[in-house]
Amino acid sequence: MASESVIDPIHQFHILKIVDLGEPGGVQLAFTNSAAFMFGIVALIFFFLTFATRGRTLVPGRLQSMAEMSYEFVASMVRSTAGNEGMKFFPLVFSLFMFVLVANFIGMIPYGFTVTSHLIVTAMLALVVILTVIIYGFMRHGTHFLGLFVPSGVPAFLLPFMVVIEVISFLSRPISLSLRLFANMLAGHIAMKVFAGFIVMMSASGFLGLLGGTLPLAMVIALTALEFLVAALQAYVFAVLTCIYLNDALHPGH
Repeated sequence: MASESVIDPIHQFHILKIVDLGEPGGVQLAFTNSAAFMFGIVALIFFFLTFATRGRTLVPGRLQSMAEMSYEFVASMVRSTAGNEGMKFFPLVFSLFMFVLVANFIGMIPYGFTVTSHLIVTAMLALVVILTVIIYGFMRHGTHFLGLFVPSGVPAFLLPFMVVIEVISFLSRPISLSLRLFANMLAGHIAMKVFAGFIVMMSASGFLGLLGGTLPLAMVIALTALEFLVAALQAYVFAVLTCIYLNDALHPGH
């Protein structure tokens, strides 16, 4: 059973019940390993930022520098994509960026759990973004927010088709936003697990198998480095696209 769990690339994504909360109203509730890791990620971010900025010295130390760099990185991202007016959404963008970044890195730790490799998690994050865009867009602009779906300068006979295309494009945003993060993290971890399984199987075949295992070992090392890069890049992409979508809520005209 232990050997099967080592070479099974899907085993790392299994959601396990920690505390069964019963079925109130016919809905099964449980506190799972996924929920535990998400609580842990939020707590880790909270305590890091609180501890790093507690002194607020003029000459920052390492932790304070990391906290300030993360703040400035996200702030410059928001300003460059949504303008200074977009800074009102900075807490949302910063929270999403830090959560996705830390969650991706936690998943790289042995025996860690990658919550962003589950579509339900990434879909909920994307849903928060798109609902913020819709609610704020209508609150600020009223029905003028619908101008987002009406490109300017389009001939009248083409306008109905363009409106349909724009609506479909808008509705596909949360789908692409969630699938991109989910698919990248899922595929990367499966690839690493498969090559790690090759190492275990080949090393069990004696000296020649041990020599043959050096190739998948090299692949695992390369994939691990690549996956760290992908983990950071996907957090950045998620945050940038969030800023771009929020810019539409601020300036819905084409």
